[in-house]
Amino acid sequence: MIGGGRVYWGKKADREMDDGGSNGVVVIFAWSSINESRLTSFVDLYSSLGWNSLVCRADFLTAFYPEMALSLAFHLLAELVEELKTRPCPVIFLALSGAPKACMYKVLQVIMGDCEPQIHPDDSQLVRNCLSGHVYDSGPLDFTSDLNTKFALHPSIRRMSVPSRLISWMAKGISSGLDGLYLTRFESQRSEYWQALYSSVEIGAPYLILCSENDELAPHQVISSFTHQLQELGGEVKVVKWKNSPHAGHYTHNPIQYRAVISNFLEKAISVYLLKLRQLGERARTHDEISELICDLQKVAVDSNQSLKRVATGPSDHFFLPSSAPYQSNNTDPSSSQEEQRERSSFRPLQPTSINANSVLGQFLFDSCVPKNIEGWDIRFGGCLNGQPYATSSSRKNSNHGFKKRLLRSKL
Repeated sequence: MIGGGRVYWGKKADREMDDGGSNGVVVIFAWSSINESRLTSFVDLYSSLGWNSLVCRADFLTAFYPEMALSLAFHLLAELVEELKTRPCPVIFLALSGAPKACMYKVLQVIMGDCEPQIHPDDSQLVRNCLSGHVYDSGPLDFTSDLNTKFALHPSIRRMSVPSRLISWMAKGISSGLDGLYLTRFESQRSEYWQALYSSVEIGAPYLILCSENDELAPHQVISSFTHQLQELGGEVKVVKWKNSPHAGHYTHNPIQYRAVISNFLEKAISVYLLKLRQLGERARTHDEISELICDLQKVAVDSNQSLKRVATGPSDHFFLPSSAPYQSNNTDPSSSQEEQRERSSFRPLQPTSINANSVLGQFLFDSCVPKNIEGWDIRFGGCLNGQPYATSSSRKNSNHGFKKRLLRSKL
């Protein structure tokens, strides 16, 4: 027993006695409006289907005080993480009536990292990986001031072993006292509550919503709006609706159909869990391949760096820096072989020869190769000489006179 409610295991299979243990864990979120006998029937149902039950029973006022709901959520996650670390398995969140506001939305905020303080990131990731389904039975409820009055006067509350006058007095006191809370803090809490429920779509688990057409506490309009919003966000939602089932009494009035629907959904949850495991394995293999590739690239870079260092410090290697070749040719060791010297000289870069245009040789070449009168010349490439193209010229008039002229200049 802790502040805000209590967390306990309903039925838990013994792995030493039973072959393989249970199929998974159903976390049952219940509010004080669900009596013990009805809560026990849900525990027995999931136990008969081979699932363990972890029960989170919140007090009535926990739905209106987030600090109490957060404390209860941390206690629940501590129990759940300890079980999943021992044996990872599929997890189902089952919310009865107003339990999503009492505790479950805080659990979702914690594992999604949307509130402070937080649990260890590995623990949050473990819960998200194992969470394979959401079941809403007679919910979720839209917490408004009008709902509090209806809830306090609901027949399920009136059947409690309390005098009717006291119940009426409590109903009036709760409704009038919470009106002030709604006008100040609770409206922002209400928005945070719905946002947390919608954010659970990111976990990638399907939804099963069980409702009734004549449920005054969970109107069909609220359920339809919630379903449509989940589908818009990409969630997979299945809605099962009865006509005359009372609030949180669908299993009592429709036991055969209810059991069949739950059984099919649990099988789907197992397949979702196996799909998550396969996807996690594929991502892990991809991560290992990328890590191995990075290690190989780092190794190649180290080897290349060492090779470059060897070039700079080892002049006797067969690979030389081009900039050092001219200087090595000037300081050749007499004891080195002629073959090594030829090998070194083969890497010597060609030095371009510069000719001064104002020198005698430059003036002579200019006069002999460049015609004085360009007019009438047609210069084009005529072939290759030693791998380089050379130009030829032809005159539109008489080319013999120009040839004799150039020959005379060359003799001079």
